[in-house]
Amino acid sequence: MIANNIFFETEHLLIRQFEIEDASRLYENHLEEKVKKWFPNESYADIDEARGAIEFYRDCVNNNKLPFVLAVQLKETGELIGDTGVSEVEGRANEVEIGYQISDKYCGRGYATELLNAMTEFSFEQMKAEVIYGRVVHGNGASARVLEKCEYLFINEELGAEDDPYGNGMLVYKKVRTSCPD
Repeated sequence: MIANNIFFETEHLLIRQFEIEDASRLYENHLEEKVKKWFPNESYADIDEARGAIEFYRDCVNNNKLPFVLAVQLKETGELIGDTGVSEVEGRANEVEIGYQISDKYCGRGYATELLNAMTEFSFEQMKAEVIYGRVVHGNGASARVLEKCEYLFINEELGAEDDPYGNGMLVYKKVRTSCPD
């Protein structure tokens, strides 16, 4: 059953708008150790903070503005297993940075690759992005491998980024739109 809040689907996943009812699961997903390790600024203090984030994400999606963050639901069970989105690259029109997170329980099943490929296509086709960047904290080999599987090219290592939690550098990947926009 496809609802109006579904933006796209893959073989195993539904990518949809967040609902306020997702707050508890979003909060739990972002409490996982890998999220705390690789994205320490993306853990929520409590369910109310997660609910506030969802309200912000919904407002952005409803108004077609960035950051454009969506929920990732497993088709088989209906469980919220992650999130994905794109945000602006300051000062660069038609360029975005992509992000994705899959709950530990579902890692190693190819869902991150499936999700990244689909979100990349959505960003090029629906959001009219021309260039998409993926940035990974140095040491997060799993995320770097997902970007590489999805044919993002490593372009450089960024040192001194304000969102680098450990100051060890961010690996920067890039994918350029290959087809002409409509």
